[in-house]
Amino acid sequence: MSAPPILAVILAGGLARRMGGGDKPLAMLAGRPLIAHVIERIRPQVAALAINANGDPARFAGFGLPVIADGVADHPGPLAGVLAGLEWARVHRPDVAAVLSVPGDAPFLPADLASRLAAAGPLSLAASGGEIHPTAALWPVALAPALRAALVSEGLRKVRLFTGRHGARTVEWPVAPVDPFFNANTPDDIAAAERIAATLARG
Repeated sequence: MSAPPILAVILAGGLARRMGGGDKPLAMLAGRPLIAHVIERIRPQVAALAINANGDPARFAGFGLPVIADGVADHPGPLAGVLAGLEWARVHRPDVAAVLSVPGDAPFLPADLASRLAAAGPLSLAASGGEIHPTAALWPVALAPALRAALVSEGLRKVRLFTGRHGARTVEWPVAPVDPFFNANTPDDIAAAERIAATLARG
């Protein structure tokens, strides 16, 4: 029996303070926006893709994907983006049982991210080098009401506090030849990513 389809939501709603503001996923790497690298990595792994971002969605129009804004006010962080994806899936993709969240600034994501997280259980988080990456995670759509209650009623903001309540499992990836969850938070990170991308291109 084939695995149920997954919707991937690329989290691009952050404020990018360490990058000097603006849209971090639109920063350029190897001649393309960071988010283009994320899309290329994730598209083969899932049934559908969407972008979570706030403000004018037109700036992402060139990627041809639905743009979903947070449904919770005041930029409460990545959990709001996850919730937006879960609630969008319930309405627009009722065939989808799970949402894969991925950061919009991680250009080297693993090719087996969706499959290994799905094999681990309905709620699972990626890890590498002993560090958990809570925005690279698989979320059951059925968790949407509990997540909305945690965000709105409790003001909860920490991904791992929420996932810890719901029995999340962790899946580890190797960090060689490159940490697949490397994320570009600063201009220096972009420079490092350029070096990594050039090395990977040489094979």
